[in-house]
Amino acid sequence: MAKAPSGSGRSARPVRPNSAGTSASRVPKNQSTQSEPSTQSGQSGQAGPSRPAVARRNAPPPASGIALFRRRHPMMSALVPVALVVLAVVALVVVKATGGAGGTPAASKVAAGSSTAATAGTSALPSGVLANVTSVSPTTLSAIGQPSATAAPTSTGAKTGLTASNGKAEILFIGAEYCPYCAAERWSVVEALSRFGTFSGLSATHSSTSDVYPDTQTFSFYGATYASTSLDFTSVELETNQASGDSYTTLQTPTSAEDGILAKYDKAPYTTQPGSIPFLDIDNKYISVGAGYSPQVLQGLSMQQIAAQLNDKSSAVAVAIDGEANRIAAAITAATGAQPLSATAAATSTAAATSTATTTSTATTTAGS
Repeated sequence: MAKAPSGSGRSARPVRPNSAGTSASRVPKNQSTQSEPSTQSGQSGQAGPSRPAVARRNAPPPASGIALFRRRHPMMSALVPVALVVLAVVALVVVKATGGAGGTPAASKVAAGSSTAATAGTSALPSGVLANVTSVSPTTLSAIGQPSATAAPTSTGAKTGLTASNGKAEILFIGAEYCPYCAAERWSVVEALSRFGTFSGLSATHSSTSDVYPDTQTFSFYGATYASTSLDFTSVELETNQASGDSYTTLQTPTSAEDGILAKYDKAPYTTQPGSIPFLDIDNKYISVGAGYSPQVLQGLSMQQIAAQLNDKSSAVAVAIDGEANRIAAAITAATGAQPLSATAAATSTAAATSTATTTSTATTTAGS
C-alpha cells in the first residue's frame, strides 16, 4: 500500500510497502542484541535508565576473531573453503538423489506493493486485544504514571517539527519484526497513539524465535493505517521475523528522507547505541531509541494475556506498557500541542505531563483552575 501523495490531504496514512524488495546486510541473529549502557537523558534533562535496543541492519557488525585465526592457522584457513565446496556438492547430490525440493529458502522477499501473512510474518489480531489496549482506565493510568524504571524520550531542542504531506505533525517509528525490543515498544506506541486517533488494519506478529527474549508477542504496523485529526503516523518495518541464513528477509525500506532522520538522530546524545531500533521520532522534537522497558516482562505470554493485564495497576506488564505509553503520550502533547481525544486519555496525559519540564506551565494551569 503506497504512501499518500503530497497534497492529498489523507488523514489515514498506510504503512508503506517495500518498493525495492532488496535485502541489505544486517547484524547476524546471534549478534543482534547489545548490552545495555549506563544512562541517557530524559525529557527533563535528567539522567535516566538506558533503553535496550537492537543494532539496525546498516550498523557495523561487531569485530570477530576470524582475522586472528587466519594469521595463526594459515594452512587450515586455506583448507576451509575447499571443505565447504565439497560439502555443498555432496548436499546437492543427496537432494537430487532423493528427489527433494529443498531449494526453497526459509522466507522469500516481499514483492513490491504486496504481502501475505506467510511472507510478512503476520497473522490476524486476536479478538479483544486492541479493545483492551485502548480502554485502560484513567485510574490505572494515573496510578502507574511514569515509572522510574522507564526512560523518557529525549528532547532534541528542535524548533521545526516533522510535518507530513497532509500538514500534520508526524510520528515516525522504525523497527523490525524479528526485534524483541521493537515488539515490546509497539504495545506502548499503539496505546499512546490510540489516545489521539484510531488504528485500523493492525495485525499480530512476534519477535524472532532464535533471538534473545524469543517469540515476544506484539502488534505489526505493516499494512495498517492510522487516522487522527492532529497527527500522522508512519511506520517502517525493516525486516520480517523469518530467518534467511544468518539474517532476516527485507520487508520495507526507508525513504531517503527517513534515512536522513536516522542519520541525524539515531546516535549520541539521543542514544548510547547508535544505529539501533526501535527508533521513535515524535515530530523531530523528541526521540526514543530502544524500548522503554525490557521484553522480559512479556515472556511466555500470549497477546490476549498481555492485553488482559493492562488495566491492573499491580501487574508488572501494566506498569511497563502503560508507563511507557504515558511517557510517549506526554511527549506527543509537549511536541505538537495535540490533546488526547477521550476524557480517559486526557486525564492521564495531564497527570503524566507534570514530570516534564516542557509541560510545567500546562500542569500549573490545570492545578490552579
